[in-house]
Amino acid sequence: MSLNYYLILSAVLFFIGVFGVIRRKNLLMLFFSTEIMLNAVNIGFVAISKYYNDLGGQMFAFFIIAVAASEVAIGLGLLILWYKKSGSLNLDDLAKMRG
Repeated sequence: MSLNYYLILSAVLFFIGVFGVIRRKNLLMLFFSTEIMLNAVNIGFVAISKYYNDLGGQMFAFFIIAVAASEVAIGLGLLILWYKKSGSLNLDDLAKMRG
């Protein structure tokens, strides 16, 4: 397979993630869409890294995976707290927050 196929796959996954971020009303689905976008970028970095025989892209992909793992850990903790407080993960309810 050539580099173009990997980059097309990466672009398609990234736009699926962008569409999910734009269209979703549920916070959990918003996190899933963000993860899809991060993994699409990882596919692109690793494919280009392999094409040029350079490890820079693969190392950067590992860095993105580490950041995504920490984002999931903190984000899911916040989602659990929000669900316990409000009983819903709807973004419209989040916009109506009061102090």
